This record gives sequence, structure tokens and C-alpha cells, in this order.
Amino acid sequence: MTYEGYEHLIDLVAQGDDQELTAALAEIPAADIAEYIDQNFEVYSALTLLDKMPSEQQAEVFGYLRPSNQEDLASHMEVGVLAQLFRDMSSDERADVYALLDVKLQDAVMRRLAKREREDLLRLASYEEGTVGAVMTSDYASIPLSGTVGDALKRLRQSAPEKETIYQTYVVDKDHRLQGVLSLREILTAAPTETIEDIMTRDVVVLKPDMPQSEAARIISRYDLIAIPVVSNDDILIGMVTFDDAMDVVEEEDTESIHKSATVGRLEGGIKDASPFIIYRSRINWLVLLVFANIFSGLGMMYFEDTIATHIALLFFLPLLIASGGNTGAQAATLIVRGMATNDVEKKDWLYMLGKELAVSLGLGVTMAAAISAVAFFRVDAVIIPIVALSMISIVLVGSLVGVSLPFILKRVGWDPAVASAPLVTTIADASGVLIYFGIAASFLTLTPPA
Repeated sequence: MTYEGYEHLIDLVAQGDDQELTAALAEIPAADIAEYIDQNFEVYSALTLLDKMPSEQQAEVFGYLRPSNQEDLASHMEVGVLAQLFRDMSSDERADVYALLDVKLQDAVMRRLAKREREDLLRLASYEEGTVGAVMTSDYASIPLSGTVGDALKRLRQSAPEKETIYQTYVVDKDHRLQGVLSLREILTAAPTETIEDIMTRDVVVLKPDMPQSEAARIISRYDLIAIPVVSNDDILIGMVTFDDAMDVVEEEDTESIHKSATVGRLEGGIKDASPFIIYRSRINWLVLLVFANIFSGLGMMYFEDTIATHIALLFFLPLLIASGGNTGAQAATLIVRGMATNDVEKKDWLYMLGKELAVSLGLGVTMAAAISAVAFFRVDAVIIPIVALSMISIVLVGSLVGVSLPFILKRVGWDPAVASAPLVTTIADASGVLIYFGIAASFLTLTPPA
């Protein structure tokens, strides 16, 4: 929080000076007021604070609140007040809040809305979560194909207060099919008598409502767009996705990827709002699976117990070697997963990336082997040093190649590559590292492992 009014708001609420509080609220950004409400959430106090704002500001602040707090507040509002809030909210935020309400409250609010608002709300709420349709807004600016710049300016002046943005204006025909796009700059700099058809851009990048929402964020970023239109299969303009909505998608996708990289399941809302049971449920599945996967490391050590018993000094280097394999594998997996997320790496690049990682990991392994050999020189007999060095190179190679390959394998079978997480790669590298280390030791020391 950097806005100085935030601390002032805390003081005004504590003092109970309603007149000064109302005046201050008009000057404080909606996002800052929402943060104050979220951090000091209590239903009655939040409703009292919202009541001191004009309805348009209420709607803006409400849109910034945490979903769990939106749900609590909506359930305690009078239906008429909630319906007015819906009228003043942007269409996409209205649909999100509507999805939080129970069926009875949804019906009560619907009866208070105009037919056009009801139809728009139901259409936006019908799209599946995670799709473009679920994040698009219908508050876009459009102008008819048959008209002049002067006509367009007059229309935009009338409709601008109701639209989320007018920096991009979409040109539609009489059937509302998208024909082109005009920026506000192009409209303002054109002569009033010029026709829309002559100055509009016809080659428009569009989205379909059933596309993944991550695709919207990727395209907006790629083409540096303020907003991107959403059209039906018949090219009828049905909405748009704005830059700020795309950034929300990016944050959500990044959070989900980070959770997956740590083998944590999806959390609805933030960790602060999640109950202990929900957090437990999101983490337990992979942890139990990894417990059983780690049994292979123990079995490997049991298999080479004679080698270990004869040369107990081998155990000194086991944690160093195993951790090195897991760390290099996790690094490789992270680079590949991020490359896939940014479309820098595709499925067809598997062999190329495998060859590149082979060269890189060989260099890493040799360097790390030299470092650990220097330690071994002062700690163990000379016969152990080449075993440790060769094991380090082999374990780093295997760990890195597992880290590179696992995201490609998961993507090929239809799983999210982010699941190729550090814990998963580390578990595989641990088991293989034990077998590699003691296998090399047994061979080098001319000991035959027990059958």
C-alpha cells in the first residue's frame, strides 16, 4: 500500500467522523478502500462504509473485494440494494458476483433487473470457468459500419459513461457482425466527414468464448492490445477482454502453476480464506504418493547394504549426491515448464532440448564433481574419490535429463507440465541417484551386490 489516504482512512473510521469520512472516501482510490475492507473485514462495518459512498463508487469498490467477502456482504444486503449494486457493476464483475450467490438470492436479484440486464447476466454466467467467455465483458463500445466519423463521435459521447473502455471501438454491420476496429486516436484525428469504412482496420485479432482464458492473456501480451474482441462462430460481436482482465488471468494462472510446481492442488480463493481442511486436501494426495515413491530409495540402499557396510564412508557423500541430482533436475524442469508456458518451447523441441541439456548438465556435473572431489580428498581414502566424482557426473546427468523430459511426457499424455514439479523430479532423482551411486561403488570396488 503506497496511497497516503489509506492510513488517513483508518484514523477517520476510528474517530467516527462521518462527514469527513464521506469526503475522504471520494478521494481515495476504490482499490485502496477495498484493501482496507478486506484487511479489517467485519460485515456490519463494511456495509456501513459502503453506505457512505455513491452507488457507482460502491460498485467499483465491491468489484475489488475478495470473493469470500463479496459473498458475505451480498448475503447481508437488502435485495434492492444488491440489485442496484448489480446495475452499477461492470458486466463481467456482475457475472462473477452472481455466481457466488445462492439460488434463492440469485432469483430475487434477477426479478429486480431489467430484461436486457438479466439476459446479459445469464449469458455471461453460463460460460464455463476458465474460458474466455467467463472473463469477457459486454460493456464494449461499437459503432455501425455505415456512418461517418462525426456520427461515431456523437455515439461515443452518449455511450461512453456506460462502457468499460472506449479506447478501442468495434465496427459492426446491421447483423452485429464484427467488421473492423478503430482506436480512439484514429477517430479523433480523422475528419468528421470521413466514413468509418474507409479508416477502420479490417484485420482484427479475435477470440472465441470457448477458448482457454490463458489464450486471451497470451494474445493481448503478444500484440500489445488494450482489449481484444470476442466473437461467436458466426462472427457476431458478443464481448471483449480488456488488458486488466487479462492481467488478472495471468496472476491466477501463475498462482496455479506455482501451486502445481509444489504439488499443491487448486485452492479456490487465497490461502488466507481457505480452511485448514481445504489446505490439507490440496496437499495430501501428492505427499502420500511421494512417500511411497521414496520407498524405492530405501530399497536401493537395502540392495547394496553389503557395499555400504564394507565402506561406511560412502554414506558421507550420499546426501550431497542425491541433493545435487534433485536440484539440477528441478532447475531443468522449471526452465522447460516456463518455456512451455510462454510458448518458447513446444512438444516438437523435445530432442533438441534433450541434446542441449545433455551438454549443459555434463558441464555442471564435471564442475560439481571437481568440487566434491576436493572435499573427498581430505575426508576419505583415495579409492572413494573417483567413485564420488563419477557418481556426481552420472547423477547430475540423469537428474537433468529427467527434469527436461518429464514436462514433455506429461504434456504428451494431456497433463499440465507444471505437475513436473520440484518434489516429483526430486523423488525420481533420489531413487535413481541411490542406484547409480552404490551401483558404481559396487562395480568399482569389485563387490557383487547380493541377489
